[in-house]
This record gives sequence, structure tokens and C-alpha cells, in this order.
Amino acid sequence: MSEQLSKQISDTAGKIAIVGDRELVIGYRLIGIDDTFIIDSDEASKKVQELYSSGEFGLIIASDSVRSSLPITFLSSIEESIEPLVLFMPSQTENKEEESIAALAKRILGIKIEVS
Repeated sequence: MSEQLSKQISDTAGKIAIVGDRELVIGYRLIGIDDTFIIDSDEASKKVQELYSSGEFGLIIASDSVRSSLPITFLSSIEESIEPLVLFMPSQTENKEEESIAALAKRILGIKIEVS
């Protein structure tokens, strides 16, 4: 791997962006993450796509409500991506089921975890 590519990967690997509703974003702001965006669901899809395409972030955390507003083709590409890794977090106002650890490991790492 070239030195320039290695430097580029290490520069983006530690950057985190948070996109979503106020309740999700405020917590991350309080712990010192600067790249946080309080956005309504109409603008959230556009913002996630912009952050994903920028190549500046290693991790993008978005409200789970954003997932349903993303185009299917884009959603399938981010589900297969590990750089940047995109995680969807449920907000306190949503009553959706969380993605299990086994499903997350299957999606991100490609391994199946069986729980007995």
C-alpha cells in the first residue's frame, strides 16, 4: 500500500459524523463529536449521501428513521460498505426493533453467529 493511500485511510478512519433527530445528535455533541447534524427526515437522506460520498468519515451514525428515506440502491451499497461504516441507531421516539448483534455481524463482517 502506498504511503499516500495509507495516510488518506488513517486520516478518515477516526472521523465520525452523526445525522438525525435532536435526541440522538445532542448526546454525541456532549461527548465532543463536532460533525453532528440535526436534520428532519426530508433532508436526512441527502445529508447521509453527501457524507458517505465525501470520503471524509470512517463512521456515520444516523437515526433509524433515515433508513426508510434512503433510495434502495444507495441503501444496499451502504449495507455492504465497511469504509465508511454506516450504522442506524433507534431514537427514543421510535418503536422499531433494533438490529441484532448477529445480524450486524453478518452484514458487516460476513460471518454468521449462532446463539444457543
